[in-house]
Amino acid sequence: MKWIDMHCDTLSGIIKIKEKDKTTEESLYRNHLCVDAERLRYTDSAAQFFACYVNAAEYGDTDMHIAQQGKFPVRREDSGRWDAVYEAVLKMLKEAHCEADQTLFFAKTVEELCSSGLCGPEQEAGALVKKRTEVKAERTAGILTVEEGGVLNGRLSRLDDLYENGVRLVTLTWNYENCIGYPNSRDKSIMEKGLTDFGIQTVERMNELGMIVDVSHLSDCGFRDCIRYSRYPVAASHSNARSLCRHPRNLSDEMLRALGENGGVAGLNFYSAFLRERRGETDGRRASVDDIADHALWMIKKAGEDAVAMGTDFDGFDTDSLPDGIQGVQDIGKVWDAMRKKGITARQMDKIACGNVMRVMQEVWK
Repeated sequence: MKWIDMHCDTLSGIIKIKEKDKTTEESLYRNHLCVDAERLRYTDSAAQFFACYVNAAEYGDTDMHIAQQGKFPVRREDSGRWDAVYEAVLKMLKEAHCEADQTLFFAKTVEELCSSGLCGPEQEAGALVKKRTEVKAERTAGILTVEEGGVLNGRLSRLDDLYENGVRLVTLTWNYENCIGYPNSRDKSIMEKGLTDFGIQTVERMNELGMIVDVSHLSDCGFRDCIRYSRYPVAASHSNARSLCRHPRNLSDEMLRALGENGGVAGLNFYSAFLRERRGETDGRRASVDDIADHALWMIKKAGEDAVAMGTDFDGFDTDSLPDGIQGVQDIGKVWDAMRKKGITARQMDKIACGNVMRVMQEVWK
């Protein structure tokens, strides 16, 4: 089954490995992490979104250092820090493009993606999708994203630069307040804060450029603002259903309904803490593939079958936090099996795996 994963942190992981070991052979083509181009090809991947993930707390001046945590306090006003984070993203993008070769390429348009022969046959997304058998040579398709809109640091021109560098999705916040808005939080007062004026301008400019607005990690009010101000469908690239797992990173039923009405999608996240709640302090059990299927069913019920997608978050956390039996993209078939057993139809699975994201890309990308 052709499938598209809207989020992984593998690119950032490879960069960190190379910084520690200049002689490493780890790459996006082949590595010991959860995702690589070689395994993606064997799993019938149509495309993999690769996030340029940056943690702003790892940047800053030494006089800002918090010794006991080994981190830096993160404030919206720390312009120098956000500039340093932006430079780190540019470095990541450069490294990604250096990895592109005859086995891996980064798509910037739906036409590029489909002309490669990597899309499945006759998806409902439209006539741009070609049959795989029509193309003799295949390469693994990647799509570049940025996971931390704070890198803009109040400058819309940086969106244009990111777009020129191949970025086609931006996650507006990570876990910190930034120039765009506020993150998800267990603090209700933070969840009630929306986009800043610059954040609204960012959404509008992303619409103009043809970049997907990603609301994962965003506050609830920020999510509602994106629905209000975006002229195109938005995505929660790696978020699950809050009714099944009460974590602020997940989407409430109200948010799921709004996302469905917007024409957007939510990508199923494989992080156990977002799939099932712990039953007491001693409960160390991991989630299962059945939990993934349960979230898919719930999201279909609340948002509609056109609003559910895949957003594994592979390499965004330790593999011990993956569902039982899942170690990387090579195990994606177990997820399809679980969905079938739960009664998800073949039509619905095709949409979840590939069709829904393809539709959003066709509507948003220029």
